[in-house]
Amino acid sequence: MTLSDLTASVLRISDIYAAEHGIERSGDWALLKLQEELGELTAEHLRMSGRARGEADAGKLGDEAADVLGMLLIYCDRAGIDLETAMQRKWLHWLEAKA
Repeated sequence: MTLSDLTASVLRISDIYAAEHGIERSGDWALLKLQEELGELTAEHLRMSGRARGEADAGKLGDEAADVLGMLLIYCDRAGIDLETAMQRKWLHWLEAKA
């Protein structure tokens, strides 16, 4: 699966979820949700490292990481960011320089 395919699937799921639950997704919704999901990932990380109360769950840590990635893809789509191009420009060019 390509990043474009993954993004398209995530966007479809987000549309379905919003319609089923009556969620209005205003202009800053995706960024706020991304922050919320990052907070949930952070909380699970703290539980996994014994620095927060509650039972640690490695599966939940993965689920929260998936939520962060999903919301990042949604945010980038809404903000008009071509994430593949941005990754090439910001990160992957380093590999080309070393080749």
